Amino acid sequence: MKRLRIALLALLAGCQAAPAPHPSLKAPPDWWQLGFTVPDCMDAWVEWAATEDIQGQMFNRIGSGLPAYNCPGNNSTEVARGWQGPGVGGRQVPGADLPKRIYVRWQSIVERKTYRAWIEIPEQARTLMRASQTQTCPNDPDFGIPGISIHLGLAPGGAIVVWVRDPCLKPIEVARDQAEEEPLGPHQGESKGHYYPQKEASKRYIERFGIPYGSW
Repeated sequence: MKRLRIALLALLAGCQAAPAPHPSLKAPPDWWQLGFTVPDCMDAWVEWAATEDIQGQMFNRIGSGLPAYNCPGNNSTEVARGWQGPGVGGRQVPGADLPKRIYVRWQSIVERKTYRAWIEIPEQARTLMRASQTQTCPNDPDFGIPGISIHLGLAPGGAIVVWVRDPCLKPIEVARDQAEEEPLGPHQGESKGHYYPQKEASKRYIERFGIPYGSW
């Protein structure tokens, strides 16, 4: 009995001495975030977004509105050529597994055109998303698990680029695609051809520098 008591005390002491889990190793989030961005000064409006996840589930109305972008008011330098990377923010897609493909329909206000596309998400992107769901940044382990985000860049001419952020929040380009024009026009014809208004800064920029097709 004495030996059993000693063994139990040793076991309890060992349990108490075990280190507590690091606070950064919290449970992974059960959602991922979808964001949109456009080249600087290239006004656009996302009408509709949807996704099919790797389980075959469909999720509609997961994004709409003004994508992230910037347009300096003085228009002194050309800023729209090429991608500056994704913006910040986005909308959570709770309950969805990782995306197999994403649908987006948007107005390119600067062109008065509407585009649509289904974008296939490669396995490389899902691998990065899984890493961001479970790993901390090696350079800053106290930062915690940032969660999962995927961003679509939408450019005039229908060019699309896809970024996923790694555990250190660095954007990694994982795919490119080309959208087709929506034959029904803005809001699939329900707005009678009316687009969202273009901002004055965007108008002045395009008057000076034009639209740099082919740079995206």
